[in-house]
Amino acid sequence: MKRSRKVRILATLGPASSEEAMIRRLYEAGADVFRINMSHADHPLMRTLVERIRKVEKAVGRPIGILADLQGPKLRVGKFADGAVELEVGQTFTFDDNPEPGDSSRVELPHPEILRSVKKGDRLLIDDGRLQLKAVGATGTAIEAEVVAGTTISDRKGVSLPDTDLPVGALTDKDRRDLDAVLQAGVDWIALSFIQRPEDLAEVRKVARGRAALMSKIEKPQAVARLAEIIELSDALMVARGDLGVEMPIEAVPGIQKQLTRAARRAGKPVVVATQMLESMISAPAPTRAEVSDVATAVFEGADAIMLSAESAAGDYPVEAVGMMNAIAEQVEKDPTYAGIVHAQRAEPEATGADAISLAARQIAETLKLSAIVCYTSSGTTGLRAARERPQVPIIALSPVVETARRLSLVWGTHCVVTPDATDLDDMVDRACRIAFSEGFCRPGDRIIVTAGVPLRTPGATNMLRIAYIGSDGLSGI
Repeated sequence: MKRSRKVRILATLGPASSEEAMIRRLYEAGADVFRINMSHADHPLMRTLVERIRKVEKAVGRPIGILADLQGPKLRVGKFADGAVELEVGQTFTFDDNPEPGDSSRVELPHPEILRSVKKGDRLLIDDGRLQLKAVGATGTAIEAEVVAGTTISDRKGVSLPDTDLPVGALTDKDRRDLDAVLQAGVDWIALSFIQRPEDLAEVRKVARGRAALMSKIEKPQAVARLAEIIELSDALMVARGDLGVEMPIEAVPGIQKQLTRAARRAGKPVVVATQMLESMISAPAPTRAEVSDVATAVFEGADAIMLSAESAAGDYPVEAVGMMNAIAEQVEKDPTYAGIVHAQRAEPEATGADAISLAARQIAETLKLSAIVCYTSSGTTGLRAARERPQVPIIALSPVVETARRLSLVWGTHCVVTPDATDLDDMVDRACRIAFSEGFCRPGDRIIVTAGVPLRTPGATNMLRIAYIGSDGLSGI
């Protein structure tokens, strides 16, 4: 099955979509990668979902990527004697280390790192910003804050600190256990929540040892401020707009989305746009017009993937949500303005042989109106560089490594095929022509362009391109 769109669709699995038959339906509706949210999945469920995805993968004969999303540090207030209290704007309220139930004047904040780090003037946002306070004093064991907006606070509500750089890593003890489990299960991507600094990636890289690619979720202003360093150490980015809209002014999120998308494209790293893309389809069979425009904007920006969260995990219409996202993406990519917009945002190639070859392949393919760019890629680097160019023609990524093909299923425009490595240059061209024909990308007499690294099986050494005709039998190159 080949997709008639370049952007990829990432669908979250959950109570509404955990059975193998439903996963198959979501794939057939357009999902390319499946996300397992470790905030809600225990290890047995995670392993079951991975097993079911792999069964679907075998049944459809196409590589399917799996993303495990680690929960990250969840900061929450303690409990109240009455479960909840009402506050007044302008009053002071204290967060402290006293484990006694809270009241209208104070509550426990069981995170000593916050109590030590918050400074006068820092904002504290409770329950996704529904209650907003500003610190007017801090002692290291208590924070005295003034209520700025909102009035209600209740048991175990989350705390966001947009102005505070917390001296804690992105991994909790739960995350470390989850990381070991998802690596053993063989997931392809690991998403890291609440990244603040590039150092937050170091521990995960050390544990992962290349067994899975790392995706940094950008959801804090501290991460936006150090974006260049984080991109350098990441394999991909996710624009996590939900928490970004809490931690930063909500009106700034669209601009940040564009900034992150373009920065990732310049670096040749995949970028996923996520959160509330078709939110109304959790309970309705059709999205709002604004949601359609939101999805379309991400596609016009050239994002690698667009993601569904609760829409596919817990909604009433998971298959319809994936189908709608697929339909929107297909329509956008047919729009006469799409190619021009994507072309205008292309980054200049880096001064490397691989980038020069990828640029040349794209220019030749578009100038000669070739049917496809076929790239041999063992590590995935050649496929990523080809996708960075955002060519108008399809990219067929051939790899002898199934893990590479699964990771590339997240990448814009790549149709991944697992195939034994070529034995020599003639076999390389013949194999590329046979696969391009059998996968439905060309007909006898059409031409393709083949890129690879010579000598063969040299990772990251893309240095060759060749134009080939599809033979009259469709099974050999000329």
